[in-house]
Amino acid sequence: MANIEEKVEQLIKTRVEELGYQLYDVQYVKEGQNYFLRIFIEKENGDIDLNDCEKVNDGINEVLDSADYIKDQYFLEISSPGIERILRKEKHLEDNIGQKVCVNLFKP
Repeated sequence: MANIEEKVEQLIKTRVEELGYQLYDVQYVKEGQNYFLRIFIEKENGDIDLNDCEKVNDGINEVLDSADYIKDQYFLEISSPGIERILRKEKHLEDNIGQKVCVNLFKP
């Protein structure tokens, strides 16, 4: 699934930036019987609202459909990473140097 995430990220990154946002993360996950493609965006002042999500959704929908990377039916979700954002990438860690973070481990 990470391969799909990487492909989608490369596909939409420029378009998201053209719309005035930064692409924070892309996640493709299966929950129960459903698949979700989650796109997390940020903007300079940090306040992402429903209009921002709608603008990005409208801006990337056709690009995603034409690339057809995902063969299964999925739900597209656009949102802010939120205050309790997940630090999954090296850039996320670098951006939070000097900040207080909570670390959860799978094993001690």
